[in-house]
Amino acid sequence: MKCMWFHLMPYTELPDDFKQKHPSVWVDIHSSLFDPKRAHLMYNDFMDEMEFAADVGFDAVCGNEHHNKGYGLMPSPNLIASALARRTTDTTICVMGNSLALYNPPTRVAEEFAMIDCISGGRLVAGFPVGTSMDTNYSYGQIPALTREKYAEAHDLIMRAWREPEPFAFNGRYTQLRYVNIWPRPLQQPHPPIHIPGGGSVETYDFCIDNTYSYSYLSFSGYIRAKALMQGYWDRVAQRNAPDSSPYRAGFAQTICVAETDEEAERLYAEHVLYFYNRCLHVFPGFADAPGYRTVKTIQTGALSQYAPARGGYASLTWKDLIEGGHVIAGSPETVRQRMEDLIRGLHVGNIFCLMHVGDMPVEKCMYSTRLFAEKVMPSLRAMFPE
Repeated sequence: MKCMWFHLMPYTELPDDFKQKHPSVWVDIHSSLFDPKRAHLMYNDFMDEMEFAADVGFDAVCGNEHHNKGYGLMPSPNLIASALARRTTDTTICVMGNSLALYNPPTRVAEEFAMIDCISGGRLVAGFPVGTSMDTNYSYGQIPALTREKYAEAHDLIMRAWREPEPFAFNGRYTQLRYVNIWPRPLQQPHPPIHIPGGGSVETYDFCIDNTYSYSYLSFSGYIRAKALMQGYWDRVAQRNAPDSSPYRAGFAQTICVAETDEEAERLYAEHVLYFYNRCLHVFPGFADAPGYRTVKTIQTGALSQYAPARGGYASLTWKDLIEGGHVIAGSPETVRQRMEDLIRGLHVGNIFCLMHVGDMPVEKCMYSTRLFAEKVMPSLRAMFPE
């Protein structure tokens, strides 16, 4: 098992009445809510937490790219990754990732990832998300129906730039370059390992299978509801006659809170979990799926955006609902261990992205939960797939 500590870097001071007075935490969130002086403290606390996770033994520290939003202050995860590359020694730096359709030219991704790989001594895992509709279509103005085509072309250009040592010309529909000749080049050859975040698109299943990339479902609705989607992926692996069904072909993100007892977990973390689900996931449903963003094939599978959930969304859920529904795994080390084993076996995943800073959680609580997971839960999970 690989346990990777994943930070969303949420803004921790959204007002109590945010949901009542503001239509969305994403795309059109009002700039008056942002205090740069407070954000200075948040960023430094967040990076302290990531460095702490590396120190206590997590396999990787992870960040991702989002734009115009209050639950993620990381429009450029590469900036965070480059700092962590210098401040850590043997932990993988996982960027999950750069939204390829947003880069012009996409060789910028190849260059910056190569820099991080060299600075870190070959510890980069690269992530290539298509990106949410909120990011790619509404915040960055990409045409929804062309997003995947642009993404695929950008991916092909980046992989050629990493693999081919000689300068070459690239003449694509969206990018034309007379000289592709990236300097620096990645230390890991021919390229760093690649993970693809996904939300249930059949095209993403096939893309991962075709390229032998790890498919990672980054979900906030928990492992119980994820079983159907992940089973769809494994069914696709079997249909495509992939050479193996290794659990390392897949990953899953799970919100986790650990305390000495189940009761202490609720006392310490409930307010921060509810802050996240009530404020940080308050997304206007109209932003979740721009027309043309989701393909017909994917719509036919019934896969819907987790950012526009049915039945009133997340706001009505209590701590008990979130725990029993698997949205959050919380409690004593033994409780968390048992539920993590259920998750890992039920989804057949070898990579777990551990969301351990939740909402407006203060740094000391985050580090407490992180340490308990690393010392009392993680060792029991390590050998779940010895074969």
